Amino acid sequence: MLKFLLSLFLIPCALAIPADAQPLNPEDLNLDPELVESSPVLQRWLEEIPDVAEEIREDPAFLPRVRLGYHQFPSTDDQGGWWVGVEDVRLGNSRATVSGVYQGSWSGDRTTWGGDLRYYMRPLGHYFNVAPVVGYRHMTTQGREIDGVNVGAKVQVALSRTGAADLSLQQTFVNPGQTDEVGITTLSLGYALTRQLRLTTEIEKQNSPIRKDSRVGIGLEWLLD
Repeated sequence: MLKFLLSLFLIPCALAIPADAQPLNPEDLNLDPELVESSPVLQRWLEEIPDVAEEIREDPAFLPRVRLGYHQFPSTDDQGGWWVGVEDVRLGNSRATVSGVYQGSWSGDRTTWGGDLRYYMRPLGHYFNVAPVVGYRHMTTQGREIDGVNVGAKVQVALSRTGAADLSLQQTFVNPGQTDEVGITTLSLGYALTRQLRLTTEIEKQNSPIRKDSRVGIGLEWLLD
């Protein structure tokens, strides 16, 4: 409760403080030394006034997560299967993230695996973001294999901060410009069940000159913070 009350007081003050302002002085504030000792928030502000506005912009509106779920392939006799992956693991303090996925059917007729690197164009604290995507995909569809570079873009909409809910649309192309080019369109929606656990749903379309495939999935995501 104390930290919450302090943040209500300190954050509005910080937004109005010049960037070159000096750290707070506990003597000027007439604070109880025991109160300062027990409050990490106060200790931080006494050492250096943080740029709260910048921290809000850079604090990700979506979190990295581990994913596991069940899916069906309506275009392949409604075969069932499973998928596992990691999503948007941030590289240091940059706007770049990495993701990886494995998808398969129980029969083995359908498999997809690969990884992506994304670089978000806006600070990660924004509710709306766009990222170019570059990666690799290996795909098997009823005995036919395709593998190669995977490039495209992703649109990310954070409906609530810290991963409580978000919507994303990704369009990529495997082997773009080649005779075996495959376009992959993926729509994903995630919604928090608890602070760490989310329910996610996915709809995916794969288009190629030879075959059109589809996938519908539901799963759980464990948020990493």
